[in-house]
Amino acid sequence: MQNLKKLSFVIILSATIFVACSGDDNGDTDETIDPIATDYDITSILNKFNGTGLSYEVNGNTVTFTTEGVPNHTSPYWPTNNPLYEAYNGTNTNFQLNPNTISSQNIVFTITLNPAEATTHAATGLGPIGISRNGVAFYNQYAGPDEPLTNEIDSFDQWLGHPQMSGQYHYHIEPTYLTDQFGDDAFLGLLADGFPVYGPIENGNEITNADLDEYHGHNEPTADFPDGIYHYHITSEDPYLNGNGYYGTAGNISN
Repeated sequence: MQNLKKLSFVIILSATIFVACSGDDNGDTDETIDPIATDYDITSILNKFNGTGLSYEVNGNTVTFTTEGVPNHTSPYWPTNNPLYEAYNGTNTNFQLNPNTISSQNIVFTITLNPAEATTHAATGLGPIGISRNGVAFYNQYAGPDEPLTNEIDSFDQWLGHPQMSGQYHYHIEPTYLTDQFGDDAFLGLLADGFPVYGPIENGNEITNADLDEYHGHNEPTADFPDGIYHYHITSEDPYLNGNGYYGTAGNISN
């Protein structure tokens, strides 16, 4: 009888262990991974935004930027009678002027002041995906739907921006006017999810794609956020600014 009791106990214990360690039929569990909890606040960097036709207003936990989207620097894409017109004098021997001319826009970004990782990471769209500190829009790594920048790069001016058909000037890659002015490790702007964009240098070292996650960012201290914040980096290779989508939840963009 004593042996029978021992045998029953072993059977029950084994069944309990089996159930506890088993998931569904394909070996997966139903566990979902929650986004990383944060209490980021980007209010402190708003005073870095300054550009032609650029303004912002804080409303509760969001900031609304309104920008004409025009650069505060020279370009061969300005009309020739504009004081900022300058013929191309960059280093790309394959430069080809596209047929578009810079013109004033009305772009409005409403962005959270407390960015956090999204539960679902949405892809960036064509057109504006963020705003640089001089009010020029950031675009993603595509010239068109799934079309790389390979050929379009040859139309980037001496500051590595250009206008599209409606005259909306923008940066796909490093805005060298800003990194020349503020430094290669400087804050350059925000993507629409509220997370900052920084230049290609961090702690004296050049950032490469291998240093960043699939969204083209990482969580490290910066000069503006010494306790650390998730942020994107400009790099010299595709995808340049953003990878497989927004790390956070994008706000509203109208243009």
